[in-house]
Amino acid sequence: MKYIRLVMVFCVAVVVFPLELMAQSTLKINLNPVVKSSIGKTIQGAVITSAEDDYSAVSDSLGVVKLLVTANTYLSVEAPGYETRLFRATPDLEEITLYGDLEGDDVRVAFQTKDKRDLLGGISYVNMPEVLEDNYITYPLDRMEAFVSGFNGNLWGNNYSLVLVDGVPRDVDSVHPTEIAQMTFLKGVNAVALYGSRAAKGVIMITTKRGVANTQNITLRTNAGVNTPKSYPEYLGSGEYMTLYNEARTNDGLSPLYSENEIYNYSSGNNIYRYPNVDYYSPDYLQEAYARYDGNLEISGGNETARYYTNVGFMTEGTVLNFGQAAENANERFNVRGNIDLNLNDFISAKVDASAIFYNSRGVNSIYSIGEDNIDYWQGSTILRPNRFAPLIPLDYIEQGDDSSWDLVQTSDHLIGGKYLLGGTQLDQKNPIADIYAGGSNTYTSRQFQFNAGVDADLRNVLEGLSFSSLFGLNYNTSYNLSFENEYAVYQPSWTNYNGIDQIQSLTKYGQDASSRTQNINNNWFRQTVSFSAQLNYKRTFQEKHNVSALLLANGFQISESAMYHRVSNANLGLYLAYNFKQKYYAEFSSALAHSAKLPEGNRKAISPTMSLGWRLSGEEFLSSSSVVDDLRVSVSGGILNTDLDIEDFYLYEPIYTDEGSWYEWKDGLNNTGTDVRRGENLNLTFPKREEISLELEASLFNKLIYLNGSVFTSRMTGLFVQNNILYPSYFVTGWPISSWIPYVNYNNDIRNGVDFQLNLNKKVGEVDWTVGVSGLYYDTKASKRAENFEDSYQNRQGMPLDAIWGLESIGFFSGVDDIENSPTQAFGEVRPGDIKYKDQNGDGIINAQDEVYLGRGGWSGAPLTMGFHVSAKVKNFTVFALGTLRSGAYAMKNNDYFWVNADDKYSAVVRDRWTEETQDTATFPRLTTLNGANNFRNSDFWLYSTNRFDLAKIQLSYSFPQRILGSGFIKELGTYVSGSNLLTISPNRDILEMNIGSAPQTRFYNFGIRAMF
Repeated sequence: MKYIRLVMVFCVAVVVFPLELMAQSTLKINLNPVVKSSIGKTIQGAVITSAEDDYSAVSDSLGVVKLLVTANTYLSVEAPGYETRLFRATPDLEEITLYGDLEGDDVRVAFQTKDKRDLLGGISYVNMPEVLEDNYITYPLDRMEAFVSGFNGNLWGNNYSLVLVDGVPRDVDSVHPTEIAQMTFLKGVNAVALYGSRAAKGVIMITTKRGVANTQNITLRTNAGVNTPKSYPEYLGSGEYMTLYNEARTNDGLSPLYSENEIYNYSSGNNIYRYPNVDYYSPDYLQEAYARYDGNLEISGGNETARYYTNVGFMTEGTVLNFGQAAENANERFNVRGNIDLNLNDFISAKVDASAIFYNSRGVNSIYSIGEDNIDYWQGSTILRPNRFAPLIPLDYIEQGDDSSWDLVQTSDHLIGGKYLLGGTQLDQKNPIADIYAGGSNTYTSRQFQFNAGVDADLRNVLEGLSFSSLFGLNYNTSYNLSFENEYAVYQPSWTNYNGIDQIQSLTKYGQDASSRTQNINNNWFRQTVSFSAQLNYKRTFQEKHNVSALLLANGFQISESAMYHRVSNANLGLYLAYNFKQKYYAEFSSALAHSAKLPEGNRKAISPTMSLGWRLSGEEFLSSSSVVDDLRVSVSGGILNTDLDIEDFYLYEPIYTDEGSWYEWKDGLNNTGTDVRRGENLNLTFPKREEISLELEASLFNKLIYLNGSVFTSRMTGLFVQNNILYPSYFVTGWPISSWIPYVNYNNDIRNGVDFQLNLNKKVGEVDWTVGVSGLYYDTKASKRAENFEDSYQNRQGMPLDAIWGLESIGFFSGVDDIENSPTQAFGEVRPGDIKYKDQNGDGIINAQDEVYLGRGGWSGAPLTMGFHVSAKVKNFTVFALGTLRSGAYAMKNNDYFWVNADDKYSAVVRDRWTEETQDTATFPRLTTLNGANNFRNSDFWLYSTNRFDLAKIQLSYSFPQRILGSGFIKELGTYVSGSNLLTISPNRDILEMNIGSAPQTRFYNFGIRAMF
């Protein structure tokens, strides 16, 4: 009976289960999704079709569409100006996102647009609206290493990347992220070849948004935030400084300068005006935080004939200085952009773009001179010792009967708060605090104007697939300073004490109060860029499987800049040929005929050929049915680019003759001038070359759960210019009269090898939509060919990194006189116990420059290893986003005055760990000295530190108000977000990395923003 019951249950299950499945598959559901663009704008007029139900509906003015369709059926969604997409009809379908121009699968590359599946040769891209959705930024390249493989501030470790905004060379900060549709990073030689010589180190392409055929959409975004300084340099107070300065003099065999009584008075703080203890980082001068506000308005729309996009934005930001006229310091930016697209007829279209950026920075005349150096407040704060003078002299301390001093008070133009005179000395008649109170004000003004015009023609009547495109671009940047410069007097008090009360018995005045009330204009500067390109395009598919494209272009730009005699130019002809079979097998050829006026006639033109080959393995039968591999493609690229980017100046091929030499005769007072040679001639100079080969892999796995892209590259720069006397006989150079016949030659070679990768994961776990991204770049460099003649092979630069740091190897401190006498001779000056001891690398008994060795990589083109991480989790209407960056493998030298403290320098907190007889076993700083300390303060591993760091760069929490709250009112969508930037640095040398010395401090930024759509 038991088995009969089991069989019956089984039979019922077999019958009922298919019926249940059928019932589920035919179940009708009601849906009311909102149709949006990828930047969150609602789309009216989108058509949603269910082929299974033979049913369609149209979205209303709020983007809402009402559907009654079969559960789990596929919905086709299309709208003018957007790509068509498929969605599954499920009960949780509340939002449908469509991609417009240059979003989704379209990627803008050199002079054309490609499907992202067809990208070869080291190309990465980001769609900026997708970035801004979870991560609001105000600088286009802010933390892009978290989204773009191969980017670390440079591309593949190269510097001098060419930045193009809508195809024209422009500053990257001339465009706000909200204006940007897409940024493309062209890294490989095949990707950049069409741009010619000045693009040989990589190209960053910025493409701004354009209007789409749709009803008008308005987006308003506003932000308010505060900057809080991370840290300030720490300097010793007056009493501690004076004590240690006495110690330094004692170390040098000199008598102390300050008495115990003086040190006590300066330490007590009983009268900070007579015995000053000035802290330039105190709340007296700096505020704890300062505000930043910005707003942005976007308007777009149009129809099939005309489309428009407009962006208007502003920004205002204060500073941390909070006294005198500096309390009114501010940076202000206003920008406006208009992009228009016109279809003149069925064959001809045109576009006109214009943009203007107005930038003002209000400041104070806080720059004065010490020797040959111009010093501002932050630089002065690192130089002026705390006991040097009191910045303010209180009137309350002046004796009532001191008529001469009160006369000075009455005639002064600058009574600070009605209570103080400006302090100073004969040596400090100018100082940063007095400058900020009385030195006058200035306004830095910058204006940028950008203009583009282009015409496209469809020539299919001439030849199917043929078209013509052209673009003219113009930039004009100008800046200048408007200032009111005031002269002012400072006063030095003479103090006395009556019955235990300090009083000022007299004042000495230095300088005069004077103001011309004349507005000065100086530091005028301009830069003008003119760009033009024209191209014939051919693109056609034969038999639905042979995809052919070609491009022939002429491209060039010229940059004129004030104070530059020769304009920077780039001109080339380009040829592009491409073929792919069913998007399975690819072949691309790109080449440019480059021209450069930096080379001698006859060598100013060169052809740069490059090629890429690709194979989509997922299109083959053995992977076509794989449940793991959605898409898998490998490609290889290589080529030779001729470039003048590393040629420092014009006319280096020509000889130089001067009349700076003099020949003195026997008769007093007479001399004859002579002609000397400074450089020889070389009319055989040619382009340096970037020779490169790279291998790339791209994969999509597990139904788009994982996306992976990676490249391995080796790149060689050959024929770099060098003027090196090792290559020529010694008689080519004479010491007197000074003369050199040595020319520039193509000689030096450099190598860069590296790997980059990008990994993205997208997965919904329960109610949470997760997105995780990791990007990275590791590269090394090598000077593969050098002309050098070092006596010791360990000093050869050939074979070493290009960013090598060289210095001495330290082996502790000298412990005493016997240690000094039994050690190699120090060639850098007299040494004493507590000075740094170095290793004699060549055993010659002398420590000198010949003992310098390789210490580490400086990371001057980015850290050897750079990685970026971003994670977002979306739950219903909430989104949490976090971004971090990692930099590893580079070093830096602690070689500024904060660490190299000698002579009369201001003492920083590092000197507390100085060497003394008592601390010689624990000291981390050499003995103090009032001399130059030449032995101690030079490049060595003693001062070397690692710049390895992980930064939690951003956390943002966003919330989108649901449609049921907004209803059918004026506001279609509303969202808000809070974020924190530069939040945390994890590093063994965090205190150094977060501290700015001689400049405004690094800050953390906390922001609140609102985004609304109408």
